[in-house]
Amino acid sequence: MYIKRQMEESINKAAKMFGAIILTGPRQAGKTTLMKAVTKGISYITLDDPIMLQSAVEEAGTFFKNTVPPVFIDEIQYAPNLFPYIKMYLDAEKKKGQFFLSGSQQFKMMKNVSESLAGRIGILNLLGLSLREIKGVSYNQPFIPTSEYFTARGLDIKKADYKEIWSTIHRGCMPELQANPDFDWQIFYGSYTKTYIERDVREITQVSDELKFIKFMTVMAASTGQMINLASVARDVRISQPTADRWLSILQSANIIPASMT
Repeated sequence: MYIKRQMEESINKAAKMFGAIILTGPRQAGKTTLMKAVTKGISYITLDDPIMLQSAVEEAGTFFKNTVPPVFIDEIQYAPNLFPYIKMYLDAEKKKGQFFLSGSQQFKMMKNVSESLAGRIGILNLLGLSLREIKGVSYNQPFIPTSEYFTARGLDIKKADYKEIWSTIHRGCMPELQANPDFDWQIFYGSYTKTYIERDVREITQVSDELKFIKFMTVMAASTGQMINLASVARDVRISQPTADRWLSILQSANIIPASMT
């Protein structure tokens, strides 16, 4: 079941302004599903496919001759060598909305984006579902404390009872959990954490003690809504403060926690 995302409009606007659009965000936030919905009718490539990845890495110079834009490329961080060729194509063709890109490893991607596509790419970040999206509210204007806002917002309100609010807090806002109420959220997040550590963390840096890293994530989660004291966190996890600072950067780069947390 596809849950309509309010970022659809932002992607469509960006596609009219830039030659390329990149959608970042944590794993399982719905990036691929959203991009497929927006780019319906154009070519789709996922670099999770080992054959396509080999072609993108080893034959980057001819990759876009075989796959002519407009094109949606998923997991673009696996082939950073494509970015210079995207730049060359955009400079030559001068067309908007030619490359739709997505990926989860924000640090790895944005380093290459800033070096190759500055000024040519629209950057959007997708997180989990908002309460509006969960409840199917179509009103998508940002909050402004004006009477006009409250009047317009009041025309499309869907209430949530106490039990539903707590259920949303416990289950989180990942689309798959919201679309499948029978899924066990503990199993889902247990698998999510394991996949995150095995795929993303190990590619970004070496974490020697996975159990301590998981404990670090747990302590950080328990600090939600509080000022972060890394010295205290480091003591609780029994790691050095520089290690805590490095691990915090890892969580931020993968969108597990927001950069505003620090």
